[in-house]
Amino acid sequence: MPKPELIGPLPRSTPSDLRSSHGRARELPEDILKEASRRLGIMSLLAAVLWILGPAFGHLAYRAITNGKGNWTRLDTTDAIAGVTVLISVGLFFYARKSKRDPRFILDLGLMYMVFTALALSLSLHSSVVAAGTPIFPMITWIGAAVIMFAAIVPSTPKKTLIAGLIAVSMNPIGMLISRARGMWDFGSWTNVLAMHYPDYLLVGVAVVISHVVTKLGQQVSKAREMGSYHLGELLGSGGMGEVYKATHRMLARPAAIKLIRPEMLGAADEEAAQIAVTRFRREAQAAANLRSPHTVEVYDFGVTEDETIYIVMELLEGMDLESLVRDQGPLPANRVIHILRQVCDSLGEAHAIGLVHRDIKPANIHLGRVGLRHDFVKVLDFGLVKAVTDESVEHTLATIPGQMALGTPAYMSPEMALGEKIDGRADIYALGCVAYFLLTGRLVFEAEKAFQMIAKHLQATPLPPSYAALHIPAPLERLVLMCLAKDPKDRPQSAAELARALALIDVEPWSEEQATQWWKVNKPA
Repeated sequence: MPKPELIGPLPRSTPSDLRSSHGRARELPEDILKEASRRLGIMSLLAAVLWILGPAFGHLAYRAITNGKGNWTRLDTTDAIAGVTVLISVGLFFYARKSKRDPRFILDLGLMYMVFTALALSLSLHSSVVAAGTPIFPMITWIGAAVIMFAAIVPSTPKKTLIAGLIAVSMNPIGMLISRARGMWDFGSWTNVLAMHYPDYLLVGVAVVISHVVTKLGQQVSKAREMGSYHLGELLGSGGMGEVYKATHRMLARPAAIKLIRPEMLGAADEEAAQIAVTRFRREAQAAANLRSPHTVEVYDFGVTEDETIYIVMELLEGMDLESLVRDQGPLPANRVIHILRQVCDSLGEAHAIGLVHRDIKPANIHLGRVGLRHDFVKVLDFGLVKAVTDESVEHTLATIPGQMALGTPAYMSPEMALGEKIDGRADIYALGCVAYFLLTGRLVFEAEKAFQMIAKHLQATPLPPSYAALHIPAPLERLVLMCLAKDPKDRPQSAAELARALALIDVEPWSEEQATQWWKVNKPA
């Protein structure tokens, strides 16, 4: 089968293009760098534990060897070195935990920490007469092993790895020279130093190769993340439909969000179905991109990569979704709920007018934030990203619920949609009624453990009025929410515009821009 037609050209990235992407062509992607800095913190904490346990067990071993007659509790130079190393290791752990730290700087600190660790190991090894009397023969020491571990776990450029590695493994020869200067170890010619520790220097070469491989893999990941004119950055989140990354336009430096969707997430089980899914996505994404309501998330670009991953580029939003808002802050006051719902109606009204039904209206797909100088500004997400609903049987519809993002979310699914019947904008009105119920009460319309139980309740059960779960809900608003939740679409508001007009007639003090501004200053400062 031929590959799907590309939606918009995907230009080849030249080396100069990659270098122009903030000058970071030779580095790993941002999210991988952050993960590496997190691993460095964990490794430093583990090192601190080992530096505590090592000397402690050393004292216990000395007690056992001397049958308790020796002064096994006496602290020596090795204990002092271990104490200092523990403090520095713990300090690096807490420093690396700060999410706003530059991961590149943290990883550079990691190389410095590796050199310091090598110095501590060397001084500990050569600080006693017994240790200084080690026979001269080639050996691999803990320092060489540490250089290899750092190259694999804490990635850096080959050049930095080479320099830091050579300095680190030179600590053993330096320790030997210090030991001879103190009159503790006459190991003969200085060439014996190199003869004893040349295996560690060979391991530095291995570490450089490892670093080179990791860097190349990072460049491949970075190139693979080039979506049209956009370069993917850190992972913002993931869900049933795919992953969302922060992105930057390579020429304009404009921030954006890119959602990646595999064809199987649109219900494609084989290559033919994948092409159908891609074709459907292209048609619906084009329709969604033409929506001009300020309350619909703006679509900048969309397309399909060579491996048939669908991507859609959207504006990067500041704020939070309604799901997170209610989970964190609890139910919202009625006037604020009305303010939010009217904006959602503006978005849905335009979409319905051109025959586009959202099919997955839920709190997680409604974003609330700041746009310019306006606060509590609503953006409806994910238009055109869900599978078109057909006249499938009830059994087939319920059977596909495990991939529930393809058909909607059970907690917000209209009865006709659950039955696989033909739907229109009134299905979104039902879902918006469920959203209103959640915003006012902090609870779902129906509670159930399993998806099919939730669907059954939406088909058959009568919802309790919102006032049963919350106080101070205006009676007209409660009646309107229950009207949206009518089982028969004919009994609901017949359009988003009709619902918006009904919301505007409810006699409550309007939620003002001043109230919204104050709320954002207190709860989500810039």
